Amino acid sequence: MALRRTQRQKLYRYLVYAVLIALALMAIITTDWSRIGPLFFNPEIAAKMFPGIITTALVNTLWFTAVAFAGGLLLGIILALLKMSSIGPFRWIATAWIELFRGLPAIMTIFAISQVLPIATQVSGQKLGGPVVLGLIGLILVASAYMAETIRAGLQAVPKGQTEAARSLGMSPMKTTFWIVVPQGFRIIIPPLTNEFVLLLKDTSLLFVAGSFIWSKELTNFAKDATTQNQNATPLVMAAILYLIVTIPLTRFTAYLERRMGNQR
Repeated sequence: MALRRTQRQKLYRYLVYAVLIALALMAIITTDWSRIGPLFFNPEIAAKMFPGIITTALVNTLWFTAVAFAGGLLLGIILALLKMSSIGPFRWIATAWIELFRGLPAIMTIFAISQVLPIATQVSGQKLGGPVVLGLIGLILVASAYMAETIRAGLQAVPKGQTEAARSLGMSPMKTTFWIVVPQGFRIIIPPLTNEFVLLLKDTSLLFVAGSFIWSKELTNFAKDATTQNQNATPLVMAAILYLIVTIPLTRFTAYLERRMGNQR
């Protein structure tokens, strides 16, 4: 007896569920929990991580992310406007900047700014702000390149009729851009900018190449040092849990914004 289409779809879903459950049970049964527990989930070592992993590592991670995001957003707006400019040299400069810092790995940019720049300028890193400041500058440069393309796409998505209506009312091109185009463009790019914030949150782990002090360690660097000291991976698991506690609500919020924007459109 031939199955109807809906019945075949249900049977296929049930088979997929069964396979996934079987794989999960197999993983649980075959895992050597007696070895994994002490190595990755040691409660004594986890307790030693507090309160430093919160008051120092997590706070620094959020602070570095906020600074890099704000700086990248400001530079990104300028770069996006330059790339949309009718003046050729402005477009060339913006394009070169964006292609350079999008093309290079973030860790290379941070290393170049924090380690190579002091040597090239013959100025000590401390005079330039120290390793933390130089590392953040590198992260800001990377963030600005990615945000510039996101902002440019959002501004270009604003209907041309909005610009034409503003110009017909006597508004100058600059006023039209900043009072009409930019506000509407930002409504479109809020979800992708939230994604950029999440990516920056994780990219702060690359600041270790710039060097750091005890008071300036972010989550990954803090957990890495604790793992080395204790010869145990529990600190890394703790850091991963804190990353998830921060990033999962942000990604859910981004999904909510995307749905809301889609419904409004």
